[in-house]
Amino acid sequence: MSEQTNQASQEAELNEHAAEQDVQQDQEMSPEAEIALLSAELEAANQTIADQKDSVVRAAAEVDNVRRRAAQDVEKAHKFALEKFSNELLPVIDNLERAIEFADKENETLKPLLEGIDMTVSSFVSAVSKFGVEVVNPQGEAFNPEFHQAMSLQPSADVEPNTVLAVMQKGYTLNGRLLRPAMVMVSKAAE
Repeated sequence: MSEQTNQASQEAELNEHAAEQDVQQDQEMSPEAEIALLSAELEAANQTIADQKDSVVRAAAEVDNVRRRAAQDVEKAHKFALEKFSNELLPVIDNLERAIEFADKENETLKPLLEGIDMTVSSFVSAVSKFGVEVVNPQGEAFNPEFHQAMSLQPSADVEPNTVLAVMQKGYTLNGRLLRPAMVMVSKAAE
């Protein structure tokens, strides 16, 4: 045990002696070497500051990006929350319009009923338009594959090629986003 204590005291003396030599070397350092050492330390500190500034700027940019994306997601959620509900209402509007289209308009007893259905369709369309649902009825317009679905091509010399000749089913958009394309018959050049 005394041997271990003796070794420990010798190691402590060696460490003290090494520390004293380091202090002496620091004191014996020339002014030019000391300036060079301090310049290197200053440069390292400046680099650390620059790195920290860069990381702060990047973190702030990331926070702004997350905030902007969250705001866009909330805006889209508000804008398109009615999409499923609107899609469920479209067949109701279609059926009311078909009832008017295929009814016997010459029958005097049906005229009040048809007027009522027509008023119902009008109020239905105006109600959904208040929430951003718009009708796409491209009769006579140029075919637009973003909003129209071509069901057939019909040769025609009366109109330009790629013009909508007939609308089989109206399309609808919700705040500019397509809910359902209009099903159309499109003209092609006469043969």
